[in-house]
Amino acid sequence: MDESDVGAVVDGLTDDPDRFTDEDRTPERGAISGHARNGRVAADGGSSSVSEFQQMADVSMTDAERRRQWIDEKLLAPARIVWSDWRARTGVLVVLFYLFVGTVGLLLVTEPSPNQGGYLIGAFRTLEYPLGTTQSGVSLLSQVVHATPSMLTMVASGAVFTVCLGTVFGTIAGYKGGTADRVLMVVTDVMMTIPGLPLTIVLASALQIEGNPVVIGILVTINAWAGLARAIRSQVLTLRDAEYVEASRIMGMETSVIISGDIVPNLMPYITMNFVQQARAVIFGVVGLYFLGVLPYNSSNWGVMMNAAVNRAGAISSPAAFHWLLVPMVAVIGLALGLTLLAQGADRIFNPRVRARHAETVASDDDEGGI
Repeated sequence: MDESDVGAVVDGLTDDPDRFTDEDRTPERGAISGHARNGRVAADGGSSSVSEFQQMADVSMTDAERRRQWIDEKLLAPARIVWSDWRARTGVLVVLFYLFVGTVGLLLVTEPSPNQGGYLIGAFRTLEYPLGTTQSGVSLLSQVVHATPSMLTMVASGAVFTVCLGTVFGTIAGYKGGTADRVLMVVTDVMMTIPGLPLTIVLASALQIEGNPVVIGILVTINAWAGLARAIRSQVLTLRDAEYVEASRIMGMETSVIISGDIVPNLMPYITMNFVQQARAVIFGVVGLYFLGVLPYNSSNWGVMMNAAVNRAGAISSPAAFHWLLVPMVAVIGLALGLTLLAQGADRIFNPRVRARHAETVASDDDEGGI
């Protein structure tokens, strides 16, 4: 074929644009054309057999991986960090033990009543009364177990009240500024100047609270929120000028949305630590006030047990009754120690270096699993 023949063929291809538009004439060419139009030509020149349903499956798998990543970062990662530290692990186990005693223990241990056993049976003397009895024959194990629910309720209510009120006052005062800041800080300063113990005693005598554990927990921490509000305000003054907060403000978001979405999450480490500290303060405050006889008498309380052991049986000077005082003391110290260890270990959750190191571990685990 000479050059003139080649030119004729090329001219024919150019002049007939519809020459290869009929895909029925050449099925192979049509298949390749169809794959090219759908954008599914393989990199090696071959055709891919991926269907629309398989593409949807790939998208749903991506969503599943995204959910798994969220669960790993928000739930599993903190749990692994806590469990890797012996302090946090011990604190979690101790707190869970008290929760078990305060819930399931009520069903396993009978309610305390006089003449359950003998007179001042020592601890670990009999299997029927492992913690001993009082001078009226009441089982100390029954008293401790049935006093746990009210104690946990007081601890939770007092800590929640302090953290919530302190956070609200501190964030609003720090973010809004101006008149709102001045008014809220005046109220905060007034509450800080009032002594907590005398205020609690006066309110307990005037309100006739009748042993409500929720009210007692709030009463013990009636002005403890003021110091937290001051500390949070100082941190909000710095956070409100951050770039992401300024961006949210420019976008026209409401103040409540900015505070709850941009500011409070950055305060969670400090808020969490204060929650645990206030819970521990409620324990000692409630037990101390019950021991002094300030709060309404309630036999199902560790402070009342200690008061009765000292005033009725002279547990401090009487070896035979010392276990009566020791049992509630161990219960108080155990719960406070568990919360302290939990707070020390939980600090690792908010440590950026620990979170980053754990995130790298999770990523490497995923990569190894995909190989």
